[in-house]
Amino acid sequence: MAKDKIAYVCSNCGQESPKWIGKCPGCGQWNTFKEIRVAPDAAGQASAASAAASVRRRLGADKARPLALRDISANDEPRIDMRDRELNRVLGGGLVPGSIVLLGGEPGIGKSTLTLQTILNLPGRRILYVSGEESAHQLKMRAERILRAGGRGDANDVKALAGGRSDGGLSADDCLVLCDTSLENIFKNIQDVRPGLVVVDSIQTISTDSVDSSPGSVTQVRECASALLRFAKSSGVPVILIGHINKEGTLAGPKILEHIVDTVIQFEGDQHYMYRILRSTKNRFGSTSELGIYEMRQDGLRQVSNPSELLLTQDHEGLSGVAISSAIEGARPFLVETQALVSTAAYGTPQRSATGFDQRRLNMLLAVLEKRVGFKLMQKDVFLNIAGGLRVTDMAMDLSVIAAVLSSNVDTAIEGGWCMAGEVGLSGEVRPVNRIEQRIAEAEKLGFTHIIVPKYNLQGLSRRKFNIELVPVRKVEEALRALFG
Repeated sequence: MAKDKIAYVCSNCGQESPKWIGKCPGCGQWNTFKEIRVAPDAAGQASAASAAASVRRRLGADKARPLALRDISANDEPRIDMRDRELNRVLGGGLVPGSIVLLGGEPGIGKSTLTLQTILNLPGRRILYVSGEESAHQLKMRAERILRAGGRGDANDVKALAGGRSDGGLSADDCLVLCDTSLENIFKNIQDVRPGLVVVDSIQTISTDSVDSSPGSVTQVRECASALLRFAKSSGVPVILIGHINKEGTLAGPKILEHIVDTVIQFEGDQHYMYRILRSTKNRFGSTSELGIYEMRQDGLRQVSNPSELLLTQDHEGLSGVAISSAIEGARPFLVETQALVSTAAYGTPQRSATGFDQRRLNMLLAVLEKRVGFKLMQKDVFLNIAGGLRVTDMAMDLSVIAAVLSSNVDTAIEGGWCMAGEVGLSGEVRPVNRIEQRIAEAEKLGFTHIIVPKYNLQGLSRRKFNIELVPVRKVEEALRALFG
């Protein structure tokens, strides 16, 4: 009897090697090669080949043939409305038929809750929910809790889960639950049920008999994801995959998993805060700059249509180190509160800490304050926080960061009714930002009276259509003079 063959696969990019290597030649990561066992017996190879061939036949892969580019229809297919404004925005307008979406996030962040809450709002569409982590009883308890406490929990909805039919169209036959981890059994049930949407929770728990390795390994994740991709493309049924993340915050499994799927969505947020951010990092059918905001409640996730009112505290009058910035994430403008604390370094070496903001950019802005404006912060501890647990990457936050740091340094509060937007350059100039009209309109809608904007942005902009006073500046000194006199 032949011995089993040992191979090594990079868990980050899927690079294979006959021996263990410290640094992956494909992606450059260290200590990512994992050992897998490959059975060389002919019976195992024949069964694996027959299983793969049966899967290809079942998915219709053998019927593919080349088509001329002029013969391919370019009409946009109608998207599936997920009945969730935030999710539709991140997906680019809805779920595309035949697409495969990967939803990742930390444990306990609310991935399964978001998915279950969404599919319960899709009446008239048969959905197969494949769970490899929870039992059917646990899923039903969560569904009943969402329906009872989520504002939709009338007697009709709960009766629907019990086997009846509700007036809103929700039926016990519309959402089918399958607790299984075998890919072959999943495809067999898909053939019997013929769903309009398939949800797999999670992809790391699914395994196929054609691969001799444990569930969650590089080979298993790659083969299962590829089989589900072929099913989605050949049948036109969309598939939603829920994935784990590792300790570095990236999706667990090989990097090829993110290349296979059409859309990668990250569900972010601190468990100590009530806010959750739905962010798209890859989208073949839409923009990757869109953002969805939810509020985690005891009854599930609530969509936040106007995040500015929730992100701004109402009692910061007279407090130093607080500045309001008009930021844009994706297509949505909102006002965010920037908090800073500057104190004398107690241990000799000053500390620089930033929460929700790039720390390297904070160091650059502090150097601009010291070199161009003349404020000595070399021996000061500087702590920066974006209120609400958000992580903002908009460059227009620079001006509010500098204003908050200086406000805390001189212990002088910024007057109420002032907000700002502007990128700061290395020479101390205030650079223009994009979509200035939306930023100004958002500040005006929330009752602000003054907004500091880059002077270049006012070219061709009519001030008469705004009721808020625009304060144009060219340099950081002008902005600080307008705020502190």
